[in-house]
Amino acid sequence: MNKSRKKADHELELDVMRKITNTPGITQRELADELGHSLGKLNYCLRELKLKGFLKIKNFRKNPNKLNYLYILTPKGISAKTKLTINFMHRKMQEYDELKKDLNQSK
Repeated sequence: MNKSRKKADHELELDVMRKITNTPGITQRELADELGHSLGKLNYCLRELKLKGFLKIKNFRKNPNKLNYLYILTPKGISAKTKLTINFMHRKMQEYDELKKDLNQSK
């Protein structure tokens, strides 16, 4: 996997974990719509988060009055979300510094 694709995957995972944390009870379709990804890509991401142990997926299919699935971050997922957030902020700060440097050089 190349570096830019890995970065994009990490950003998607971070976005998904943030949405799940901030919007309990959100559905896959709502997540996909709000994040601007296909339902298939989102489903793949959720499965990967579950395989990594970052996410629990509870099925309420037997009760018709509840959502089909409930997504819950595990303690490991909360830790991973924190690390991804820190790495994201470092990247954005580096990008800002580079842009600022370019602007100063062009003056």
